[in-house]
Amino acid sequence: MMLSGIDLEQLAEIELQKDEEEQKSVGGSLSTPASVPREASYLDINHPYYDVARHGIIQVTGDDNYGRKLVVFSCCRMPPSHQLNHQKLLEYLKYTLDQYVESDYTVVYFHFGLRSINKPSLKWLQRAYKEFDRKYKKNLKALYVVHPTNFIKILWNIFKPLISHKFGKKVTYVNYLSELRDHLNYDQLVIPPEVIRHDDKLRATQKGGPPLPAKTPPPRPPLPTQQFGVTLQYLKDKNQGALIPPVVKGTVSYLKLKGLQTEGLFRRSARVQAIKEIQKLYNLGKPVNYDDCDDIHVPAVILKTFLRELPEPLLTYDLYEQVHSIASVESSLRVSHCKKTVESLPEHNYVLLKYLTCFLHMVSQESIHNKMTPFNLACVFGLNLIWPPRGTASLGALMPLNMFTELLIEHYSKIFGSRTPPSEVLP
Repeated sequence: MMLSGIDLEQLAEIELQKDEEEQKSVGGSLSTPASVPREASYLDINHPYYDVARHGIIQVTGDDNYGRKLVVFSCCRMPPSHQLNHQKLLEYLKYTLDQYVESDYTVVYFHFGLRSINKPSLKWLQRAYKEFDRKYKKNLKALYVVHPTNFIKILWNIFKPLISHKFGKKVTYVNYLSELRDHLNYDQLVIPPEVIRHDDKLRATQKGGPPLPAKTPPPRPPLPTQQFGVTLQYLKDKNQGALIPPVVKGTVSYLKLKGLQTEGLFRRSARVQAIKEIQKLYNLGKPVNYDDCDDIHVPAVILKTFLRELPEPLLTYDLYEQVHSIASVESSLRVSHCKKTVESLPEHNYVLLKYLTCFLHMVSQESIHNKMTPFNLACVFGLNLIWPPRGTASLGALMPLNMFTELLIEHYSKIFGSRTPPSEVLP
C-alpha cells in the first residue's frame, strides 16, 4: 500500500514523539535550544544570514583523519520552527558549503535535540535534498549520523527512492561519540555540551552503570626518528640542527617538481592506508618515494597532516589573538599587521613558516592551472597553521584565521622580505 505525503509526515511525527519519550526516559530531553557558543556567528548583524548564523547550528572546524574539512550540523541548536526561517537555514547551509565544496569534505550530523517543535517539514527536507545537486554531493566523502533514532530510519525509508546507491554508501551511523575517534580528529570537533551529556547518559543506560571516561592511551616516548606529533625543537635536535623537518622538505620538493599544476592540489583527500604507511616510514626514519604511491595528493595530505599534528601550531598559541584580530584591522593596514605578527615568531617557526609560505605562493602563481588561489589555499591551510589554545575554532573564528593565511600567501614578498635569518632555507 502506498502512503501519501501526509501519511508519511504523520508517521515521521509519531516516531519523533517516540524518540522524545525515550530521551526523557534516560534523562536526555531538551526543552530549550542548546547553549550557543560565543563565536557562533562571524557575520555582521546586518548580514542577510545573521539571524540563522547566530544560533550556531552549522560549524566548520578542522579536518578529519583523511585531510577533509569538517562541517558540523547540530540539531539541538535549532530553535522552535516559528523562530527560524527554514528556507533561510537551507540557503545559509549552501552559503557555508559553497566555501568548501570544491574540496573533499565531511559532514557530522548530531541528531540529538531534533524535536516536534523544531523539526523542518518533510517537504522542506525533500526540497533540500534536491537543491543539493552534484556540486555538493560529489566531494562529500562521508556523512556521520550521530545518535540515530527510529525517526532517522523512517526518514531513510521515505527518501530511499531519491537517494542514489553511491550517496547511501557515504552514510555511517554512529551510536556513541567515542566511535568518531576512529575517523576524525575528535578534539577538533565542535560538540555541543548537551550532546556530550546525552552520550554519557546513553552509555550509562546501555552498560547499566555510570559512564566511563573515554580511554586515552598513555603517552609513549617518541622514537629518535619520530616526525609526526613532536615539537619543532625535538625535530631540530634529532636532525642535526636542520630547521626544515624532513617531512616538509620531502613533500614540498616533490610537489614543487611534479604537482604545481595539479588541479585541486591540497583540496583532495587520499587513501587513509597510504597516509598511514607513509607516516610510519617517516617515523621509522626510512626513505619515502612518493612515485610508489602513484597519487600526487598523498604528499599534499602528508604535509597538512604534519602541520596539524604539531603539539603547538606553527604560528604558536601566543600569537593566536593577534592573528584572530586581523578582521578588525583597517584594510590598508592588514599586510603590515601580518608582517609585524610573523616577525615576532621564534626563529625556528619563522624560518619554517617562510619556507612553507614561499611554496604556497608558488602554488598560487599556477592557479590558472591548479585553481588554487591564495583564498582557496587559505581555506585549506588556515586551521593547519593556527588553532586556539583551548577548545576548537568555531565557524566564526575561521574567517579571520583564513584571512590572515590568505594575506601571508598573496603578499609573501612584502611580509617576509625584511627578516632574513642566517639559517633561512627556501624551497
